[in-house]
Amino acid sequence: MTPEDPGGEPHQDEGPQRVQKVLARAGVASRRVAENLIEAGRVKVDGKVVVLGNRVDPATQLLELDGAPIALAPGLVHYLLNKPTGVISTASDTHGRRTVVDLVPDEPRVFPVGRLDGETEGLLLLTNNGELTHRLTHPSYGVEKEYLAEVAGTVSSGNLRRLREGVELDDGITSPAKASQPSPGMVRLTIHEGRNRQVRRMLDAVGHPVRRLVRTRIGPISDRNLAPGGWRHLSDDELRRLERAVSGNPAPQTRAERRAAAAEAGQAEAGQAEAGQAPDGQ
Repeated sequence: MTPEDPGGEPHQDEGPQRVQKVLARAGVASRRVAENLIEAGRVKVDGKVVVLGNRVDPATQLLELDGAPIALAPGLVHYLLNKPTGVISTASDTHGRRTVVDLVPDEPRVFPVGRLDGETEGLLLLTNNGELTHRLTHPSYGVEKEYLAEVAGTVSSGNLRRLREGVELDDGITSPAKASQPSPGMVRLTIHEGRNRQVRRMLDAVGHPVRRLVRTRIGPISDRNLAPGGWRHLSDDELRRLERAVSGNPAPQTRAERRAAAAEAGQAEAGQAEAGQAPDGQ
């Protein structure tokens, strides 16, 4: 017999539980608000919309709110670190240098999501959530990373345009980026690729070597108040926003995939027109 708590529910670590209770325990909302979310059809288990009274097994089933997965697996941690210079973005280092893992708790064991080179400062995620790590680091999901660079000289409007449209590097032209100059000698650059030392190489390519480089945002996550070397847990809201950012279909990469995606979009718009509906976003 499954142990039950005073409310008549199975113990939180054993078997299926009512969906609203699991949502409340995950910090999504109070149980009453969770019930409202369920009644509004915004909650799914394994891809199916749930109704009040349905249960979910946190150990084996996927629970989603508004299409974003809710982290339920026990033991998952998600740290946000402000990496200082001179620290290596690996789990261990054969040369005995200090690593980002040295700056966060020893247990449970976590790994950096992507990397920043030793001279680069700023935000870095560390987690033991393998699926989230894959989605955040795979370029096809297009997760933005924003950097603020102090560079030599003042960047012309023409060079800002080159950064936006794509810069030819030794490993190919870069994808379109967002680039601005908040003040002379400071460049804000947002990319979604993950090439080695990409931001530094892009700015070198337009004649403005980097003097200092700080990552200021990862997808929807930023924190201006986190001190260098400091870390904290992601909040439940931040984790939901991060998971929502990687919950959609990955962006097509090849020319053939882009053509196929465009054809599908055209067919969808035609179907919406026949049904008297406007395409999404219009």
